[in-house]
Amino acid sequence: MWKYYALLSALFAALTAIFAKIGVKDINSDLATAIRTTVILFITWGIALAGSHEGEIRNINGHTWLFLVLSGAATGLSWLFYFKALQVGDVSRVAPIDKLSVVITICLSCLLLKEQVSAKMILGAVLITAGSIVMLIK
Repeated sequence: MWKYYALLSALFAALTAIFAKIGVKDINSDLATAIRTTVILFITWGIALAGSHEGEIRNINGHTWLFLVLSGAATGLSWLFYFKALQVGDVSRVAPIDKLSVVITICLSCLLLKEQVSAKMILGAVLITAGSIVMLIK
């Protein structure tokens, strides 16, 4: 089932890039990111409240809070830089560079989480990197 969720994530990430490129055309990219984040805030809290998950907040420990806050900060910074890149660059060139996050994630998961990396994963990371480089060449 996780593969379907991942494919849906990729689909919506692609739509995000297209919609964002159009959306940042005439406004400051930081303001565009703030608007996007507000929409996400309402959608995700709506889903959490509809599922009656608000009561679970008091069960979250400090360690989990810390890493959720760090994840949120990293996401916010990623979006700010992504929207700025989309505002000044071509979406067809920004998106592949952004996907280098896959390669960086593989490296960090190996280093920080001690996850095993297979030859197939390394090959995939090399191909993603090569593809991103090819997309950069004019």
